[in-house]
Amino acid sequence: MTVKEYLSQAYMLDQRINAHLEEVKRLRDMATGLSSPTLGDKVQTPRDNNAPFVKSVEKIILLENKINAEIDTLVALKEQIHDVISTVEDQNESLILQYRYIQGQSWESIAAAMHADISSAYRWHTNALRHVKMPENPILI
Repeated sequence: MTVKEYLSQAYMLDQRINAHLEEVKRLRDMATGLSSPTLGDKVQTPRDNNAPFVKSVEKIILLENKINAEIDTLVALKEQIHDVISTVEDQNESLILQYRYIQGQSWESIAAAMHADISSAYRWHTNALRHVKMPENPILI
């Protein structure tokens, strides 16, 4: 795994957590929505005695547990990435890594925050990646 791939894990995990949160929202909407009555012919079949929303609630609980575990991993990963970034001696390089991989900022906003053009931000980033030392036991997702 390259340094850039390692540092990019936090952003990817954050995006995955956000997707799971959207899924929980959708499931909650389904669970709390009204279901329409069935007006067709009744056919005797073995029926689940649970309310219709129970399966959605079970899925929500499982997904929320998964989200909580991923959040714990994200916090630990960001702490480790922060420690790795803090070893970079050049302040501009360290700052650009922090903006990009801890805060998830775009290149345009990073360049504006650092009062530089994007090409300078890219150059600092390239140099910074060369100066990053991977941790002995990196958290991998």
